[in-house]
Amino acid sequence: MQQWVAAISVVLFFVKLAAYYLTQSVAVLTDALESTVNVIAGFIGLYSLYIAAKPSDEDHPYGHGKAEFLSAAVEGSLVIMAGLIIIYEAIMDFIHPHVILKLDKGIYLVAFTAIVNFIVGSFSIYKGRKNGSMALQASGRHLQTDTYSTAGIIIGLVIIWYTKLVILDALVSLLFAGIIIYTGYRILRRSIAGIMDEADLQLLRHMVAYLNNHRRENWVDLHNLRVIKYGGLLHVDCHLTLPWYLNLVEAHAEIDVLTALIRKEFGESIEFFVHTDACMDFQCSICTKENCSVRKHAFEEKIEWTLQNVVANKKHERVAKGVAENQLNLGF
Repeated sequence: MQQWVAAISVVLFFVKLAAYYLTQSVAVLTDALESTVNVIAGFIGLYSLYIAAKPSDEDHPYGHGKAEFLSAAVEGSLVIMAGLIIIYEAIMDFIHPHVILKLDKGIYLVAFTAIVNFIVGSFSIYKGRKNGSMALQASGRHLQTDTYSTAGIIIGLVIIWYTKLVILDALVSLLFAGIIIYTGYRILRRSIAGIMDEADLQLLRHMVAYLNNHRRENWVDLHNLRVIKYGGLLHVDCHLTLPWYLNLVEAHAEIDVLTALIRKEFGESIEFFVHTDACMDFQCSICTKENCSVRKHAFEEKIEWTLQNVVANKKHERVAKGVAENQLNLGF
């Protein structure tokens, strides 16, 4: 998919250059400069996907997936730079205004690029979400933003065409330069979050709720859950508390069920590190296992797994209501 993004970006770049040559409009130049970034970013994204697809090796035991985050960081930086260049060109146009020519033909060419960008961007985002690719999603969002900014520029060009107010050309450029810079910031922000292994709270909430709804009676507790993204690969590690009397084969079977359950919901590109803990006497009161011959305390309540208690590095236990409220008020 990224090959098509890169190739189409090159074609659309030359179409927009032709539109600028015909019109001499700074607003059209704004669009062309953003397309320059599309071309560069498209090829950077293509190379990053090639690197990210490499299997893990001795030097990179977790694979090469973070190359996609670096690619997105470069793309975001380039988008911001393009926005700053556009601001400079718009200011120069205020100082040294010029005549705009053949706006009608320029509008047709720019509108064509907007339609193509939107179609390619939508498909790129779809494929990126499906495959968990940060680079494809970044490229798709960039193309869609290019579409929106192009649509706004077309509106501005139409107004200029009818009103003959040439000063609007620079004003339109400044407006969309701000939009472009904000888009670059968002891409850069997400890429840095990936590089720094920032927790994906939406993904974690989904996973915790899914596991809570499919709990088995032998799963006494789940805690210290962490999910790290490496490009399209998810690395999941957690502590799973099981009845202490299970043998290795039985415990491993429970882990297999857990991993199969997560893969069914979140895809096959997942690696796991599941640490098993033996249940403790104090957990009898929250254990839902029936007919347990070694139970020391009667069952009292089921602890629902939530994002807060599953990501914590502490085994679940039942506490008195007053104590629980105090802990909540104190931020525990």
